[in-house]
Amino acid sequence: MPVITTIEDLRVLAKKRVPRMFYDYADSGSWTESTYRANESDFQKIKLRQRVAVNMENRSTATQMIGQNVAMPVAIAPTGLTGMQHADGEILGARAAKKFGIPFTLSTMSICSIEDVAAGTDRHPFWFQLYVMKDRGFIERLIDRAKAANCSALVLTLDLQILGQRHKDLKNGLSAPPKPTLATILNLMTKPRWGLGMLGTKRHGFGNIVGHVKGVENMGSLSEWTAKQFDPGLNWGDVEWIKKRWGGKLILKGIQDVEDAKLAVNSGADALIVSNHGGRQLDGAESSIRALPQIVDAVGSQIEVHRDGGIRSGQDVLKARALGAKGTYIGRSFLYGLGAMGEEGVSKALQIIHRELDLTMAFCGHTNIETVDKGILLPGTY
Repeated sequence: MPVITTIEDLRVLAKKRVPRMFYDYADSGSWTESTYRANESDFQKIKLRQRVAVNMENRSTATQMIGQNVAMPVAIAPTGLTGMQHADGEILGARAAKKFGIPFTLSTMSICSIEDVAAGTDRHPFWFQLYVMKDRGFIERLIDRAKAANCSALVLTLDLQILGQRHKDLKNGLSAPPKPTLATILNLMTKPRWGLGMLGTKRHGFGNIVGHVKGVENMGSLSEWTAKQFDPGLNWGDVEWIKKRWGGKLILKGIQDVEDAKLAVNSGADALIVSNHGGRQLDGAESSIRALPQIVDAVGSQIEVHRDGGIRSGQDVLKARALGAKGTYIGRSFLYGLGAMGEEGVSKALQIIHRELDLTMAFCGHTNIETVDKGILLPGTY
């Protein structure tokens, strides 16, 4: 086992252990992937101010996200097909998040169901991410199931009314059901650890959908259903309806524009996430770290502003916090850990990010995450 010191180490190991079809699904963006790359590279342009002779004792990264206590301002982002990176992946990720003291967000398009994750974490509260489908009855039932599973927040994704095109998925034959190429089949044969894990679980389909929609009982019927279900007609009236139906904490994901941020405030949501879907939807969109400051300036006093996309270190978390994000989300960094080492890998990813966050905060002259602001950043680099 190599010595794991960074998220990049986990990524390299995950690439060796996860079948190419599923690794590429996670580690890709739409079209030219320019926005996907910018989400990460734009963090590197922001420089930190090093401070010295400051008392670095008694440091704390603890804070709150939407009123919930968190060990650091980080949540695990909702990611589809997580259970194909590693058997029972969503359950393992939720367990690691519970142990660490941060929120776990389950995707509508998860392999493990809402009920699976609730049972696997002894009904510890987690967050549920909702895609809006044309079948409103199904959406109502999903919301009710999330309530019954003790979910403490609903994350409503607004930027997937239609699917962006990800070239790697097309080349790998990733669909429901999969249409693998000869190269994909040969690659699967080189991943025995992954294969044994999958043989040991019954969870191979979209657990929140199969068996919960009339006529969708297998991957074939699922493909036909999902192709027709993402709702291009989604609008702010639907947000109001969902907020009323849910009745709890509501977070709106996919805000990149100040005008939309103001509409999010008007919707009565508790928080918004500055996000371009990890560069998987509109290629050519601004990176989320560059979009963050103007949204914080416009609405940060009226709604809690979070962000996701491109976080590969605790330094990235600190920079986002300095620019006004009350919380951040990790998707790929979590998936690399999961694909590399299962639950242990997720815990490792969280430990890496926390240690980098803690040390960097101290080097910048702060001992409490609550006091971090733009003062830790070098002027002219953000």
